[in-house]
Amino acid sequence: MTGQPAPSAIDPVALTGDLIRCESVTPADAGALDTLQRVLEGLGFTCTRLPFSEEGTADVDNLYARLGAARPNLCFAGHTDVVPVGARGAWSADPFGAEIRDGLLYGRGAVDMKGAIACFAAAVGRFLAERGSDFGGSISMMITGDEEGVSINGTTKMVRWARETGEALDACVVGEPTNPRDLGDMVKIGRRGSINGTITVEGTQGHVAYPHLADNPAPRLVRLLAALDALTLDEGTEHFQPSNLEITDIRIGNDATNVIPATAAARFNIRFNDTWTGARLDAFLRETLDKAAAPDGTRYRLDTRVSGEAFLTEPGRLTEVVAGAIEDVTGRKPELSTTGGTSDARFIKDLCPVVEFGLISDTMHKVDERVRVTDLEQLTDVYTEILRRYFAG
Repeated sequence: MTGQPAPSAIDPVALTGDLIRCESVTPADAGALDTLQRVLEGLGFTCTRLPFSEEGTADVDNLYARLGAARPNLCFAGHTDVVPVGARGAWSADPFGAEIRDGLLYGRGAVDMKGAIACFAAAVGRFLAERGSDFGGSISMMITGDEEGVSINGTTKMVRWARETGEALDACVVGEPTNPRDLGDMVKIGRRGSINGTITVEGTQGHVAYPHLADNPAPRLVRLLAALDALTLDEGTEHFQPSNLEITDIRIGNDATNVIPATAAARFNIRFNDTWTGARLDAFLRETLDKAAAPDGTRYRLDTRVSGEAFLTEPGRLTEVVAGAIEDVTGRKPELSTTGGTSDARFIKDLCPVVEFGLISDTMHKVDERVRVTDLEQLTDVYTEILRRYFAG
């Protein structure tokens, strides 16, 4: 899309295509933010580019745009970066060509989540055409280029910038793909937390024929993992499923068949609900492993990293506005869910209540990622209705 479109003239399908044609594989931007900024400035937004850096990571550009100065400030958050396409030859269309075929728009990012960004921009244009610029508040967009990557120079630093500059958000809708089958199936009102752990058990290397001269760490590691695997962390809550621990990797790195290894290690991940915090879970894991290690004096080291805490946006006005808009447009009453992985909502929840609603998730990160053109139109209608309801009265 070029030029300065009139508020009512933004075509969400065309804008999605323009964004897809920017090969913004993390951490590259490839003009995606420039494309969006031109459209938003045409609507009257004030745009602030927020490039962030950190040693050992790639520089990332981000965009914060705001229309209006009054409160409340309803924010839409998302990301223009995408995952790699994989084997290009496996695609039936150019992954960055934005081809429309049989009512489907093909391209990396069509669902996750350039389509939702385009729909929200188009929705703002329609809303302004109805209400004008004096609608009783502000609309903002927080767009990162670092959601699919390490998430260091993106939303987490934009949230810090908002706090430091006094940029207040009152509510936020994240445009992640949330619907399993049909538009209107599901709204995410929270996310489980995630903690990664690595257990390393120390032993003494030796010859397998002389085990009394060595100390095999492999059986010791197995016993520690068995203690973790036997845990029942909780029974779940009203809004969350039970927390679960999954062992994801066991490695010794021993190519010899006649050598007892010196070390053995394993990795695991826990997706935890709001009965836990990362710190409490870390302490519980260490207590469990200490008990399992004590009888035979197993020497081990546990390293953990919390990538996100569990959070819940309690059902209230924001969820009512979003769910009501979805039901009004699609005829479906959405499930209020906390399933799935993590998203940048885990950072934004420190600023304001946040929910997630976007497109259908079945092709995200896949070969031939695609979205129905009719879904882009309908999602634009949903976002428009959210704006009407949020700023009603």
